[in-house]
Amino acid sequence: MFSKQEAQQLKKEFWTAFGKSFPRKWILYDTKIKDFSFKFYADNKKAEVSLDIEMKDELFRNAYYEKIWSLEEILKDFVGEFHKDEFFTLENGKVISKIWVEKHNVSIYNKNTWQEVFEFFVEKMDGFERFYYEYEDFIKDI
Repeated sequence: MFSKQEAQQLKKEFWTAFGKSFPRKWILYDTKIKDFSFKFYADNKKAEVSLDIEMKDELFRNAYYEKIWSLEEILKDFVGEFHKDEFFTLENGKVISKIWVEKHNVSIYNKNTWQEVFEFFVEKMDGFERFYYEYEDFIKDI
């Protein structure tokens, strides 16, 4: 196990290495839709790329989720099989809608898996972004 400080340092190194290995401007929060963002996540067991729909107003959150869901088969063409949860509860208790892909048996604390995670991130986030850019007008029309 690592000390808290060692774990924080490894996380910092991980994200720095990812940015240097794949220097690119990602959409992430810049979707032009408030509380509608793409995210990278990694921990000691898995890596994840997600679309998080975090509007407080459940009607709006549901409307955006339904728009994405109506394009399910098309999204699969861009990112492969994915998970979805219209009422995903975050650790802080906040309920969001979430669509994500994940890769298991990798760890932010194991440098031997970093390249595998980086390639997964690039492939899947690129798929999410291409999907979003292609259907952006449809998605935004709420």
